Amino acid sequence: QVQLVESGGGLVQAGGSLSVSCAASGRTFSSYPMGWFRQAPGKEREFVAAISRSGGSTYYADSVKGRFTISRDNGKNTVYLQMNSLKPEDTAVYYCAARGGIPVYSERYYIAQYEYDYWGQGTQVTVSS
Repeated sequence: QVQLVESGGGLVQAGGSLSVSCAASGRTFSSYPMGWFRQAPGKEREFVAAISRSGGSTYYADSVKGRFTISRDNGKNTVYLQMNSLKPEDTAVYYCAARGGIPVYSERYYIAQYEYDYWGQGTQVTVSS
């Protein structure tokens, strides 16, 4: 079982930067591919970024590519999402997620919500125009 706690959300002006973090419990964090998703008011939750267990592979939604960077520190059991050049349409609750039960040799990342087993409670990011 993994517990995930996001932090670092807040209010930022358009064009600004913000970093959100997700701290995971347990000693096996390095075995979990991780992902970030977001849900804007009145919209469905959508994929933002994903990272493999080692951090060697990453993948981004087209809407954030070139602006957002996902990374992880397995020694600190934490995954990060650095967000630059923020736009009002980036306003959403940001969730991190962990995928369990993958082979030890896998360096896959996952982009579908149903592929993730554990979710955090979310952190609000608001971008003002």
